[in-house]
Amino acid sequence: MERIAKVASQNAVVIFSKSSCCMSHAIKRLFYDQGVSPAVYELDQDSRGKEIEWALRRLGCNPAVPAVFIGGRFIGTANTIITLHLNGCLDKLLKEAGALWL
Repeated sequence: MERIAKVASQNAVVIFSKSSCCMSHAIKRLFYDQGVSPAVYELDQDSRGKEIEWALRRLGCNPAVPAVFIGGRFIGTANTIITLHLNGCLDKLLKEAGALWL
């Protein structure tokens, strides 16, 4: 949990992902298309990936990826991010975190 909190606080947007997960790919693409450069941590390519995945599950991520943190705060998984994007709230969060300038 400490590692997740540390990583999440060091970047405006952090995505915990798996390179083989289609929803992770879609969420990363959503941020890239908006001009946001998230820090992406591919759990299937990290030696401590399983440990991080279990910690994310304890945080309430089900499934564990993609898990998105904005401004050091856990925002949610794919469903939450897509909902925030569709209702226009995601831009506000990104601007407040300094990840989006316009």
